[in-house]
Amino acid sequence: MEIRRDFRVIPAVDLKEGKCVTLVGGDPGKRIAEIEDPVRTALGWEKKGASLLHLIDLDGAIEGVPANMDIVREITGSLAIPVQFGGGIRTVESARSMLDTGVHRVILGTLAFRSPGAVEELVRKYGSDRVMVALDFRGDRVVTHGWTSTTSLDPISSAKKFEALGAGSILHTNVDVEGRLKGIPLEPILEIVASVNIGVVASGGVSTLEDLLSIKSTGAAGAIIGAAIYTGRINLEDAIDKVEGG
Repeated sequence: MEIRRDFRVIPAVDLKEGKCVTLVGGDPGKRIAEIEDPVRTALGWEKKGASLLHLIDLDGAIEGVPANMDIVREITGSLAIPVQFGGGIRTVESARSMLDTGVHRVILGTLAFRSPGAVEELVRKYGSDRVMVALDFRGDRVVTHGWTSTTSLDPISSAKKFEALGAGSILHTNVDVEGRLKGIPLEPILEIVASVNIGVVASGGVSTLEDLLSIKSTGAAGAIIGAAIYTGRINLEDAIDKVEGG
């Protein structure tokens, strides 16, 4: 059965040391952009038409506990649009805290792989739409712990597993092309979209409107866009109009 998915262009705000940053391949030493005011940045993307914000605590992803919570709370309290948040959510209690204090959807990475039952528990309490699992991959293997640990798991079997556990969506991040502005390979997206019946949001490497349209053509539910809008390669308003409305 074919499931219709309304495609979303989703701007990213990645937090590090209290700033909004864009990294190459997750490497803290390779920054494409650095902005002092993440809250103003988030409000700007909302003003330009974003219907959802992708908010990541990079410090939290590395340290294992959310580290920029004052900014996260200010952003969720200031925006009218929903926010999906990830980075350092390593316990069910942490996920609950985020969902109870303004975040619409939590993105579970390391926690989901370490304790799959946490996905089921959160889905039972909050519903599948509010639980997304991050399948970050390098080559053909899933990486966790802020992309610092490579597992023996492949994205396809992992996606099927978490769909069965009730997750409402998958964040599919190609670490090899993240932040490099060189386009995004479509085959991995096509494969994972074909393997599950829940929404797949692609991330990593988007650099042109054509990239977004190509991702949309795979049947994905959306695409995260970061470096391309921070460097001016893509105008977010144009992307929303031409890709979401196309």
